[in-house]
Amino acid sequence: MDRPLILSPEEIYRRLCEQSYNYHSKYLAMYSSWFGGIVRDPSFMLMPIDDHMVHRGDGVFEVFKCVGGRLYLVNQHLDRLERSAAVAELKIPMSRQELLEVVKQTVLSAGEKNCLIRLFVSRGPGGFSARPSESIGSQVYIVVTTIPQHPKEHYAKGVKVKTSRIPMKPPFFASVKSCNYLPNVLMSKEAEEEGVEFTISVDERGNIGEGPTENIGIITTDYAFLVPRFNKVLRGITISRMMELAGELIKAKVLSHIGEADIPLEEAYRAQEVMMFGTTFDVLPVVRFNNKKIGNGQPGPFYKKFLKLLREDMSTDSEVTLKIYD
Repeated sequence: MDRPLILSPEEIYRRLCEQSYNYHSKYLAMYSSWFGGIVRDPSFMLMPIDDHMVHRGDGVFEVFKCVGGRLYLVNQHLDRLERSAAVAELKIPMSRQELLEVVKQTVLSAGEKNCLIRLFVSRGPGGFSARPSESIGSQVYIVVTTIPQHPKEHYAKGVKVKTSRIPMKPPFFASVKSCNYLPNVLMSKEAEEEGVEFTISVDERGNIGEGPTENIGIITTDYAFLVPRFNKVLRGITISRMMELAGELIKAKVLSHIGEADIPLEEAYRAQEVMMFGTTFDVLPVVRFNNKKIGNGQPGPFYKKFLKLLREDMSTDSEVTLKIYD
């Protein structure tokens, strides 16, 4: 290895300008309160190494999307961001209205009506210890990217899941969407190594929890739509909205009940249907759980109804969408 050079600011700038990677095409725009504006060149979508979000995971975040020029469930995501920040005793350095306006402007600068927005609130730069008092002030970073496309066969043929060996987060931390994501990372790595799409956490009593970044729900043999209790897992925005929309199926007497419950593994195995819920893919059918066939091993009718309800919900003007393109 050559002896490392001491680089001048001009040399650093030149090298950054020369950097080009295929994944950069997915990065559309970034707002940084540290820079005081919006960056569109992926090579300059950077943050200070001494920001406590970098070296301690001391920050909170949300991920939501823009569909057809409408922000979907943005206020619900901001509500959860505020709850997470309150638990972390982290001050959001702008008002709700100011934050929403910066989100809008960053999305508009990206020039894409269908995109994914990652909103981070960090403790901010200032030292490398775990002490929040070192920080000179919290920061906001907003990154707009393309929406990851899940394989069409996941929707048509379903996905496989397995239980995870990674312990569930304690309830206090499970309720916070923080940037300390090591358990989630290990679950994602585990899924890749096991050859399944998702792994699912299980509590000490054998009840299912959540995926690395997804919620799970089941349709029981008596037509109840059940989800793991939100006092043990993160209250997912997509699955919460699905529970609201599924109220139509209660009125139509297609579903018997919607609610939170302790769901033992054996009950999940017996379920008519098992589904995963998340911001990027909406809902996916689970056809195998720990290599046990769910239902008839094919995507079921409730999955199809749920996907239709969610897709219609995000593509129309309503109280859960915010139109930002004229």
